[in-house]
Amino acid sequence: MTHSAGAGPQAVTAAPYRLRWPALFVILAAEVMDLVDAVITNIAAPSIHADLGGSTSMIQWLGAAYTLAMAVGLLTGGRLGDLYGRRRMFVAGVAGFTAASLLCGLAASPELLIGSRALQGLFGAMMIPQGLGLIKEMFPPKEMAAAFGVFGPVMALSLVGGPVLAGWLVDADLFGTGWRMIFLINLPVGLLALAGAVRFLPESRSGHASRLDLTGVCLASAASFLLIYPLVQGRDLDWPAWTFASMAASVALFALFARHQAAKRRAGGDPLLVTGLFRKRAFTGGLVTGLVFFTALVGFSMVLSLYFQIGLGYDPLKAGLASLPNAVGSLIGFAAVNAAGLAQKVGRKLIHLGAAVMAAGLAGTALTLNLAGADVTPWQLTPALFVTGAGMSMVMAPFFDIVLAGVEPHESGSANGTLTAVQQLGGALGSAVIGTLFFGMLEDGRAFSETMQTTIWVTTGMVAAAFAAAFLLPLRARPQEGAGH
Repeated sequence: MTHSAGAGPQAVTAAPYRLRWPALFVILAAEVMDLVDAVITNIAAPSIHADLGGSTSMIQWLGAAYTLAMAVGLLTGGRLGDLYGRRRMFVAGVAGFTAASLLCGLAASPELLIGSRALQGLFGAMMIPQGLGLIKEMFPPKEMAAAFGVFGPVMALSLVGGPVLAGWLVDADLFGTGWRMIFLINLPVGLLALAGAVRFLPESRSGHASRLDLTGVCLASAASFLLIYPLVQGRDLDWPAWTFASMAASVALFALFARHQAAKRRAGGDPLLVTGLFRKRAFTGGLVTGLVFFTALVGFSMVLSLYFQIGLGYDPLKAGLASLPNAVGSLIGFAAVNAAGLAQKVGRKLIHLGAAVMAAGLAGTALTLNLAGADVTPWQLTPALFVTGAGMSMVMAPFFDIVLAGVEPHESGSANGTLTAVQQLGGALGSAVIGTLFFGMLEDGRAFSETMQTTIWVTTGMVAAAFAAAFLLPLRARPQEGAGH
Protein backbone atom coordinates (compact mmCIF):
# COMPACT_ATOMS: atom_id res chain seq x y z
CA MET A 1 0.00 0.00 0.00
CA THR A 2 1.01 3.70 -0.40
CA HIS A 3 1.26 5.99 2.61
CA SER A 4 1.96 9.65 3.05
CA ALA A 5 2.27 12.11 5.86
CA GLY A 6 2.97 15.76 6.22
CA ALA A 7 5.84 16.79 8.43
CA GLY A 8 5.99 19.80 10.67
CA PRO A 9 8.85 22.26 10.91
CA GLN A 10 12.28 20.81 11.43
CA ALA A 11 12.82 20.14 15.10
CA VAL A 12 15.87 17.88 15.28
CA THR A 13 18.74 20.06 14.19
CA ALA A 14 19.75 22.26 11.30
CA ALA A 15 22.52 19.80 10.42
CA PRO A 16 21.81 16.37 8.94
CA TYR A 17 21.23 13.74 11.60
CA ARG A 18 24.38 11.61 11.64
CA LEU A 19 22.55 8.31 12.24
CA ARG A 20 20.05 9.02 9.49
CA TRP A 21 20.81 5.96 7.33
CA PRO A 22 20.55 3.38 10.14
CA ALA A 23 17.38 5.18 11.22
CA LEU A 24 16.02 4.90 7.68
CA PHE A 25 16.36 1.12 7.72
CA VAL A 26 14.47 0.98 11.03
CA ILE A 27 11.63 2.93 9.40
CA LEU A 28 11.75 0.64 6.36
CA ALA A 29 11.38 -2.43 8.59
CA ALA A 30 8.14 -0.98 9.95
CA GLU A 31 6.99 -0.16 6.42
CA VAL A 32 7.59 -3.74 5.29
CA MET A 33 5.50 -5.13 8.16
CA ASP A 34 2.62 -2.86 7.17
CA LEU A 35 2.89 -3.42 3.42
CA VAL A 36 3.10 -7.20 3.70
CA ASP A 37 0.32 -7.48 6.29
CA ALA A 38 -2.01 -5.44 4.10
CA VAL A 39 -2.00 -8.18 1.42
CA ILE A 40 -0.81 -11.35 3.15
CA THR A 41 -4.24 -12.59 4.21
CA ASN A 42 -5.42 -12.79 0.59
CA ILE A 43 -3.42 -15.99 0.16
CA ALA A 44 -3.91 -17.36 3.68
CA ALA A 45 -7.67 -16.65 3.92
CA PRO A 46 -8.94 -20.09 2.78
CA SER A 47 -6.64 -21.84 5.26
CA ILE A 48 -7.73 -19.49 8.06
CA HIS A 49 -11.40 -20.05 7.20
CA ALA A 50 -10.95 -23.84 7.15
CA ASP A 51 -9.29 -23.75 10.58
CA LEU A 52 -11.37 -21.19 12.47
CA GLY A 53 -14.69 -21.67 10.69
CA GLY A 54 -17.29 -18.93 10.48
CA SER A 55 -19.06 -17.59 7.42
CA THR A 56 -17.34 -16.52 4.23
CA SER A 57 -17.77 -12.89 5.30
CA MET A 58 -14.90 -13.57 7.72
CA ILE A 59 -12.61 -13.78 4.69
CA GLN A 60 -13.70 -10.29 3.64
CA TRP A 61 -13.19 -8.90 7.14
CA LEU A 62 -9.58 -10.10 7.24
CA GLY A 63 -8.69 -7.35 4.78
CA ALA A 64 -11.48 -4.86 5.48
CA ALA A 65 -10.87 -4.65 9.24
CA TYR A 66 -7.21 -3.78 8.68
CA THR A 67 -7.70 -1.17 5.96
CA LEU A 68 -10.78 0.41 7.55
CA ALA A 69 -9.00 0.85 10.89
CA MET A 70 -5.97 2.30 9.15
CA ALA A 71 -8.12 4.70 7.10
CA VAL A 72 -9.66 6.14 10.26
CA GLY A 73 -6.39 6.10 12.20
CA LEU A 74 -4.47 7.97 9.51
CA LEU A 75 -6.70 11.01 10.04
CA THR A 76 -4.92 11.61 13.35
CA GLY A 77 -1.75 9.49 13.09
CA GLY A 78 0.51 12.34 12.03
CA ARG A 79 -0.85 14.73 14.66
CA LEU A 80 -0.04 12.30 17.46
CA GLY A 81 3.62 12.68 16.54
CA ASP A 82 3.27 16.47 16.46
CA LEU A 83 1.76 16.47 19.94
CA TYR A 84 3.70 13.77 21.76
CA GLY A 85 6.88 13.30 19.74
CA ARG A 86 7.47 11.30 16.57
CA ARG A 87 9.93 8.78 17.98
CA ARG A 88 7.68 8.12 20.98
CA MET A 89 4.66 7.51 18.76
CA PHE A 90 6.72 5.42 16.31
CA VAL A 91 7.88 3.18 19.17
CA ALA A 92 4.31 2.92 20.49
CA GLY A 93 3.03 2.11 16.99
CA VAL A 94 5.64 -0.60 16.35
CA ALA A 95 5.08 -2.12 19.81
CA GLY A 96 1.32 -2.12 19.33
CA PHE A 97 1.56 -3.54 15.80
CA THR A 98 3.86 -6.32 17.00
CA ALA A 99 1.58 -7.15 19.95
CA ALA A 100 -1.48 -7.15 17.66
CA SER A 101 0.38 -9.51 15.30
CA LEU A 102 0.92 -11.88 18.24
CA LEU A 103 -2.80 -11.70 19.04
CA CYS A 104 -3.57 -12.53 15.40
CA GLY A 105 -1.25 -15.53 15.54
CA LEU A 106 -2.88 -16.80 18.75
CA ALA A 107 -6.51 -16.06 17.78
CA ALA A 108 -8.83 -18.97 18.54
CA SER A 109 -11.94 -17.58 16.83
CA PRO A 110 -12.82 -15.47 13.77
CA GLU A 111 -13.97 -12.62 16.01
CA LEU A 112 -10.67 -12.44 17.89
CA LEU A 113 -8.70 -12.53 14.65
CA ILE A 114 -10.75 -9.76 13.04
CA GLY A 115 -10.47 -7.61 16.15
CA SER A 116 -6.71 -8.14 16.21
CA ARG A 117 -6.49 -7.20 12.54
CA ALA A 118 -8.28 -3.93 13.35
CA LEU A 119 -5.73 -3.29 16.12
CA GLN A 120 -2.94 -3.89 13.60
CA GLY A 121 -4.47 -1.25 11.32
CA LEU A 122 -4.82 1.32 14.13
CA PHE A 123 -1.24 0.88 15.31
CA GLY A 124 -0.04 0.90 11.70
CA ALA A 125 -1.74 4.27 11.25
CA MET A 126 0.17 5.52 14.32
CA MET A 127 3.48 4.08 13.10
CA ILE A 128 3.70 4.98 9.41
CA PRO A 129 3.26 8.80 9.50
CA GLN A 130 5.96 9.17 12.18
CA GLY A 131 8.55 7.36 10.09
CA LEU A 132 7.91 9.49 7.02
CA GLY A 133 7.89 12.67 9.09
CA LEU A 134 11.22 11.76 10.68
CA ILE A 135 12.81 11.17 7.28
CA LYS A 136 11.89 14.70 6.24
CA GLU A 137 13.64 16.03 9.33
CA MET A 138 16.72 13.79 9.39
CA PHE A 139 17.82 14.23 5.78
CA PRO A 140 19.08 17.41 4.10
CA PRO A 141 17.26 18.42 0.87
CA LYS A 142 20.01 17.05 -1.38
CA GLU A 143 19.64 13.56 0.16
CA MET A 144 15.85 13.59 0.49
CA ALA A 145 15.21 12.12 -2.97
CA ALA A 146 17.68 9.29 -2.30
CA ALA A 147 16.05 8.52 1.05
CA PHE A 148 12.52 8.37 -0.35
CA GLY A 149 13.87 6.58 -3.45
CA VAL A 150 14.64 3.56 -1.26
CA PHE A 151 10.90 3.16 -0.64
CA GLY A 152 10.17 2.26 -4.29
CA PRO A 153 12.19 -0.99 -4.39
CA VAL A 154 11.04 -1.91 -0.86
CA MET A 155 7.37 -1.44 -1.81
CA ALA A 156 7.89 -3.38 -5.03
CA LEU A 157 9.64 -6.23 -3.21
CA SER A 158 6.83 -6.35 -0.65
CA LEU A 159 4.24 -6.40 -3.44
CA VAL A 160 5.99 -9.23 -5.27
CA GLY A 161 7.16 -11.20 -2.25
CA GLY A 162 4.16 -10.84 0.08
CA PRO A 163 1.83 -13.39 -1.58
CA VAL A 164 4.66 -15.86 -2.21
CA LEU A 165 5.90 -15.51 1.39
CA ALA A 166 2.36 -16.07 2.69
CA GLY A 167 1.92 -19.16 0.54
CA TRP A 168 5.25 -20.60 1.59
CA LEU A 169 4.66 -19.97 5.30
CA VAL A 170 1.23 -21.63 5.22
CA ASP A 171 2.49 -24.64 3.24
CA ALA A 172 5.68 -25.01 5.30
CA ASP A 173 3.63 -25.28 8.52
CA LEU A 174 6.65 -24.25 10.59
CA PHE A 175 6.50 -25.67 14.14
CA GLY A 176 2.94 -26.77 13.38
CA THR A 177 1.72 -23.17 13.21
CA GLY A 178 0.20 -23.29 9.70
CA TRP A 179 -1.37 -19.97 8.72
CA ARG A 180 -0.52 -18.41 12.10
CA MET A 181 3.11 -17.95 11.06
CA ILE A 182 2.13 -15.19 8.60
CA PHE A 183 1.47 -13.06 11.69
CA LEU A 184 4.03 -14.53 14.10
CA ILE A 185 6.85 -13.70 11.68
CA ASN A 186 6.25 -10.04 12.59
CA LEU A 187 7.53 -10.67 16.13
CA PRO A 188 11.28 -10.80 15.35
CA VAL A 189 10.94 -8.00 12.78
CA GLY A 190 8.97 -5.83 15.20
CA LEU A 191 11.39 -6.43 18.09
CA LEU A 192 14.36 -5.51 15.88
CA ALA A 193 12.54 -2.37 14.74
CA LEU A 194 11.82 -1.46 18.36
CA ALA A 195 15.45 -1.90 19.37
CA GLY A 196 16.60 0.09 16.35
CA ALA A 197 14.11 2.88 17.03
CA VAL A 198 15.35 3.32 20.59
CA ARG A 199 18.97 3.28 19.40
CA PHE A 200 18.86 5.29 16.17
CA LEU A 201 15.77 7.50 15.90
CA PRO A 202 15.92 11.10 17.15
CA GLU A 203 13.06 12.66 19.06
CA SER A 204 11.18 15.45 17.31
CA ARG A 205 7.84 17.17 17.33
CA SER A 206 6.19 20.04 15.53
CA GLY A 207 6.75 23.55 16.81
CA HIS A 208 3.03 24.30 16.41
CA ALA A 209 1.22 21.05 17.12
CA SER A 210 -2.53 21.11 16.66
CA ARG A 211 -4.96 19.48 19.08
CA LEU A 212 -6.79 16.29 18.26
CA ASP A 213 -10.34 16.56 16.91
CA LEU A 214 -11.81 13.58 18.77
CA THR A 215 -15.39 14.42 17.78
CA GLY A 216 -14.36 14.41 14.13
CA VAL A 217 -12.58 11.07 14.57
CA CYS A 218 -15.69 9.52 16.15
CA LEU A 219 -17.96 10.82 13.37
CA ALA A 220 -15.64 9.59 10.60
CA SER A 221 -15.20 6.21 12.29
CA ALA A 222 -18.93 5.69 12.80
CA ALA A 223 -19.80 6.76 9.26
CA SER A 224 -17.19 4.41 7.75
CA PHE A 225 -18.29 1.45 9.89
CA LEU A 226 -21.97 2.00 9.12
CA LEU A 227 -21.09 1.77 5.43
CA ILE A 228 -18.70 -1.20 5.44
CA TYR A 229 -20.45 -3.45 8.00
CA PRO A 230 -23.75 -3.93 6.12
CA LEU A 231 -21.91 -4.35 2.80
CA VAL A 232 -20.00 -7.30 4.25
CA GLN A 233 -22.65 -8.83 6.53
CA GLY A 234 -25.78 -8.10 4.49
CA ARG A 235 -25.31 -11.13 2.24
CA ASP A 236 -25.09 -13.54 5.20
CA LEU A 237 -28.26 -12.06 6.71
CA ASP A 238 -30.23 -11.93 3.43
CA TRP A 239 -30.16 -8.11 3.34
CA PRO A 240 -32.61 -7.15 6.12
CA ALA A 241 -33.97 -3.60 6.16
CA TRP A 242 -31.49 -2.40 8.77
CA THR A 243 -28.56 -2.93 6.38
CA PHE A 244 -29.97 -0.33 3.99
CA ALA A 245 -30.86 1.94 6.91
CA SER A 246 -27.25 1.65 8.09
CA MET A 247 -25.87 2.69 4.71
CA ALA A 248 -28.28 5.64 4.61
CA ALA A 249 -27.19 6.62 8.13
CA SER A 250 -23.60 6.45 6.93
CA VAL A 251 -24.30 9.10 4.28
CA ALA A 252 -25.98 11.29 6.89
CA LEU A 253 -23.04 10.92 9.29
CA PHE A 254 -20.51 11.77 6.57
CA ALA A 255 -22.55 14.93 5.86
CA LEU A 256 -22.60 15.74 9.59
CA PHE A 257 -18.83 15.15 9.72
CA ALA A 258 -18.33 17.64 6.87
CA ARG A 259 -20.46 20.26 8.64
CA HIS A 260 -18.58 19.70 11.90
CA GLN A 261 -15.24 20.18 10.14
CA ALA A 262 -16.40 23.41 8.50
CA ALA A 263 -17.79 24.74 11.79
CA LYS A 264 -14.59 23.90 13.65
CA ARG A 265 -12.55 25.73 11.03
CA ARG A 266 -14.76 28.83 11.26
CA ALA A 267 -14.41 28.79 15.06
CA GLY A 268 -10.61 28.84 14.72
CA GLY A 269 -10.11 25.23 15.80
CA ASP A 270 -8.04 22.44 14.28
CA PRO A 271 -10.31 20.16 12.21
CA LEU A 272 -9.10 16.88 10.78
CA LEU A 273 -9.69 18.14 7.23
CA VAL A 274 -9.09 21.46 5.58
CA THR A 275 -12.58 21.85 4.13
CA GLY A 276 -11.37 24.29 1.48
CA LEU A 277 -9.70 21.32 -0.22
CA PHE A 278 -13.10 20.05 -1.33
CA ARG A 279 -13.70 23.20 -3.34
CA LYS A 280 -10.74 22.26 -5.53
CA ARG A 281 -11.95 20.22 -8.49
CA ALA A 282 -8.62 18.42 -8.86
CA PHE A 283 -8.54 17.25 -5.25
CA THR A 284 -12.19 16.19 -5.13
CA GLY A 285 -11.83 14.45 -8.48
CA GLY A 286 -8.73 12.70 -7.17
CA LEU A 287 -10.62 11.39 -4.15
CA VAL A 288 -13.37 9.99 -6.39
CA THR A 289 -10.86 8.51 -8.84
CA GLY A 290 -8.77 7.00 -6.05
CA LEU A 291 -11.72 5.56 -4.17
CA VAL A 292 -13.07 3.75 -7.25
CA PHE A 293 -9.64 2.66 -8.48
CA PHE A 294 -8.42 1.23 -5.16
CA THR A 295 -11.77 -0.49 -4.60
CA ALA A 296 -11.29 -2.29 -7.92
CA LEU A 297 -7.61 -3.02 -7.32
CA VAL A 298 -7.95 -4.53 -3.84
CA GLY A 299 -11.16 -6.38 -4.68
CA PHE A 300 -9.60 -8.02 -7.74
CA SER A 301 -6.47 -9.08 -5.83
CA MET A 302 -8.61 -10.71 -3.14
CA VAL A 303 -10.93 -12.69 -5.41
CA LEU A 304 -8.06 -13.78 -7.67
CA SER A 305 -6.32 -15.44 -4.70
CA LEU A 306 -9.60 -17.03 -3.61
CA TYR A 307 -10.31 -18.31 -7.11
CA PHE A 308 -6.89 -19.94 -7.40
CA GLN A 309 -7.38 -21.84 -4.14
CA ILE A 310 -11.11 -22.46 -3.82
CA GLY A 311 -11.98 -22.61 -7.53
CA LEU A 312 -8.89 -24.29 -9.00
CA GLY A 313 -7.71 -26.17 -5.91
CA TYR A 314 -4.21 -24.69 -5.77
CA ASP A 315 -2.28 -24.92 -2.51
CA PRO A 316 -1.33 -21.56 -0.92
CA LEU A 317 2.21 -21.50 -2.35
CA LYS A 318 1.03 -22.28 -5.88
CA ALA A 319 -1.67 -19.61 -5.54
CA GLY A 320 0.97 -17.08 -4.50
CA LEU A 321 3.17 -18.00 -7.45
CA ALA A 322 0.19 -17.94 -9.84
CA SER A 323 -0.55 -14.32 -8.86
CA LEU A 324 3.09 -13.33 -9.34
CA PRO A 325 2.72 -12.10 -12.97
CA ASN A 326 0.37 -9.36 -11.73
CA ALA A 327 2.96 -8.16 -9.21
CA VAL A 328 5.86 -8.49 -11.65
CA GLY A 329 3.95 -6.49 -14.26
CA SER A 330 3.45 -3.77 -11.67
CA LEU A 331 7.12 -3.80 -10.69
CA ILE A 332 8.35 -3.58 -14.28
CA GLY A 333 5.74 -0.92 -15.08
CA PHE A 334 6.91 1.28 -12.20
CA ALA A 335 10.53 0.83 -13.22
CA ALA A 336 9.84 1.71 -16.86
CA VAL A 337 7.73 4.76 -16.01
CA ASN A 338 10.33 6.09 -13.58
CA ALA A 339 13.26 5.43 -15.90
CA ALA A 340 11.61 7.35 -18.74
CA GLY A 341 10.26 10.11 -16.48
CA LEU A 342 6.80 9.56 -17.95
CA ALA A 343 4.92 10.68 -14.84
CA GLN A 344 6.29 14.20 -15.28
CA LYS A 345 6.30 14.27 -19.08
CA VAL A 346 2.88 12.76 -19.78
CA GLY A 347 0.96 13.62 -16.60
CA ARG A 348 -2.76 12.84 -16.58
CA LYS A 349 -2.58 11.07 -19.95
CA LEU A 350 -0.51 8.37 -18.23
CA ILE A 351 -3.38 7.74 -15.80
CA HIS A 352 -5.78 7.36 -18.73
CA LEU A 353 -3.35 5.13 -20.60
CA GLY A 354 -2.76 3.01 -17.49
CA ALA A 355 -6.49 2.62 -16.83
CA ALA A 356 -7.01 1.52 -20.44
CA VAL A 357 -4.13 -0.98 -20.21
CA MET A 358 -5.40 -2.32 -16.89
CA ALA A 359 -8.93 -2.68 -18.27
CA ALA A 360 -7.50 -4.55 -21.28
CA GLY A 361 -5.61 -6.88 -18.93
CA LEU A 362 -8.73 -7.55 -16.88
CA ALA A 363 -10.74 -8.21 -20.03
CA GLY A 364 -8.01 -10.56 -21.21
CA THR A 365 -8.18 -12.42 -17.91
CA ALA A 366 -11.96 -12.83 -18.22
CA LEU A 367 -11.67 -14.01 -21.84
CA THR A 368 -8.94 -16.49 -20.90
CA LEU A 369 -11.18 -17.96 -18.21
CA ASN A 370 -14.05 -18.12 -20.68
CA LEU A 371 -11.98 -20.00 -23.26
CA ALA A 372 -10.04 -22.30 -20.91
CA GLY A 373 -12.76 -22.89 -18.32
CA ALA A 374 -11.97 -24.97 -15.26
CA ASP A 375 -8.82 -26.33 -16.94
CA VAL A 376 -7.11 -22.94 -17.04
CA THR A 377 -3.43 -22.97 -16.06
CA PRO A 378 -1.30 -20.25 -14.45
CA TRP A 379 0.72 -19.96 -17.66
CA GLN A 380 -2.41 -19.24 -19.68
CA LEU A 381 -3.31 -16.40 -17.30
CA THR A 382 0.21 -14.96 -17.15
CA PRO A 383 0.02 -12.52 -20.12
CA ALA A 384 -3.28 -10.93 -19.05
CA LEU A 385 -2.25 -10.68 -15.39
CA PHE A 386 1.07 -9.11 -16.38
CA VAL A 387 -0.74 -6.47 -18.47
CA THR A 388 -3.15 -5.80 -15.59
CA GLY A 389 -0.26 -5.15 -13.21
CA ALA A 390 1.56 -2.93 -15.70
CA GLY A 391 -1.56 -0.83 -16.20
CA MET A 392 -2.05 -0.48 -12.46
CA SER A 393 1.47 0.89 -12.02
CA MET A 394 0.93 3.41 -14.82
CA VAL A 395 -2.12 4.77 -13.01
CA MET A 396 -0.42 5.01 -9.64
CA ALA A 397 2.90 6.51 -10.77
CA PRO A 398 1.60 10.07 -11.43
CA PHE A 399 -1.62 9.87 -9.41
CA PHE A 400 -0.64 11.39 -6.06
CA ASP A 401 1.48 14.16 -7.57
CA ILE A 402 -1.30 15.24 -9.90
CA VAL A 403 -4.06 15.13 -7.28
CA LEU A 404 -1.98 17.28 -4.93
CA ALA A 405 -0.91 19.70 -7.68
CA GLY A 406 -3.28 22.49 -6.66
CA VAL A 407 -2.88 22.07 -2.90
CA GLU A 408 -1.37 25.04 -1.09
CA PRO A 409 1.60 24.43 1.24
CA HIS A 410 -0.45 25.02 4.39
CA GLU A 411 -3.00 22.43 3.17
CA SER A 412 -0.51 19.71 2.26
CA GLY A 413 -0.61 17.81 5.58
CA SER A 414 -4.39 17.52 5.58
CA ALA A 415 -4.44 16.73 1.86
CA ASN A 416 -1.86 13.94 2.20
CA GLY A 417 -3.66 12.38 5.15
CA THR A 418 -7.09 12.60 3.51
CA LEU A 419 -5.91 11.12 0.21
CA THR A 420 -4.12 8.23 1.93
CA ALA A 421 -7.13 7.57 4.18
CA VAL A 422 -9.39 7.43 1.10
CA GLN A 423 -6.97 4.95 -0.47
CA GLN A 424 -7.32 2.72 2.59
CA LEU A 425 -11.11 3.16 2.61
CA GLY A 426 -11.09 2.03 -1.02
CA GLY A 427 -9.28 -1.12 0.10
CA ALA A 428 -11.98 -1.80 2.70
CA LEU A 429 -14.69 -1.21 0.09
CA GLY A 430 -12.91 -3.56 -2.31
CA SER A 431 -13.04 -6.38 0.24
CA ALA A 432 -16.68 -5.55 1.03
CA VAL A 433 -18.22 -4.86 -2.39
CA ILE A 434 -16.23 -7.17 -4.70
CA GLY A 435 -16.12 -9.91 -2.06
CA THR A 436 -19.87 -9.72 -1.51
CA LEU A 437 -20.51 -10.01 -5.25
CA PHE A 438 -18.12 -12.97 -5.55
CA PHE A 439 -19.48 -14.99 -2.61
CA GLY A 440 -23.08 -14.03 -3.37
CA MET A 441 -22.89 -15.53 -6.86
CA LEU A 442 -21.29 -18.71 -5.54
CA GLU A 443 -24.03 -19.10 -2.95
CA ASP A 444 -26.60 -18.68 -5.73
CA GLY A 445 -25.16 -21.78 -7.38
CA ARG A 446 -23.08 -20.12 -10.09
CA ALA A 447 -20.01 -21.98 -11.32
CA PHE A 448 -16.61 -20.69 -10.19
CA SER A 449 -15.55 -19.78 -13.72
CA GLU A 450 -18.75 -17.83 -14.39
CA THR A 451 -18.55 -16.11 -11.00
CA MET A 452 -14.96 -15.06 -11.57
CA GLN A 453 -15.69 -13.76 -15.07
CA THR A 454 -18.63 -11.66 -13.87
CA THR A 455 -16.59 -10.28 -10.96
CA ILE A 456 -13.76 -9.32 -13.31
CA TRP A 457 -16.13 -7.54 -15.70
CA VAL A 458 -17.56 -5.54 -12.78
CA THR A 459 -14.01 -4.66 -11.74
CA THR A 460 -13.28 -3.60 -15.32
CA GLY A 461 -16.30 -1.29 -15.16
CA MET A 462 -14.88 0.30 -12.00
CA VAL A 463 -11.56 0.93 -13.76
CA ALA A 464 -13.52 2.54 -16.62
CA ALA A 465 -15.27 4.75 -14.07
CA ALA A 466 -11.88 5.77 -12.67
CA PHE A 467 -10.79 6.57 -16.24
CA ALA A 468 -13.76 8.93 -16.60
CA ALA A 469 -13.27 10.54 -13.17
CA ALA A 470 -9.62 11.27 -13.99
CA PHE A 471 -10.75 13.95 -16.46
CA LEU A 472 -11.37 16.11 -13.36
CA LEU A 473 -7.63 16.13 -12.68
CA PRO A 474 -5.21 18.75 -14.05
CA LEU A 475 -3.07 17.74 -17.00
CA ARG A 476 0.05 17.46 -14.85
CA ALA A 477 1.47 18.29 -11.45
CA ARG A 478 3.35 21.48 -10.81
CA PRO A 479 6.88 20.23 -10.09
CA GLN A 480 7.41 22.49 -7.11
CA GLU A 481 4.28 21.29 -5.34
CA GLY A 482 4.04 17.63 -6.30
CA ALA A 483 4.42 15.12 -3.56
CA GLY A 484 5.68 11.78 -4.74
CA HIS A 485 4.48 8.59 -3.08
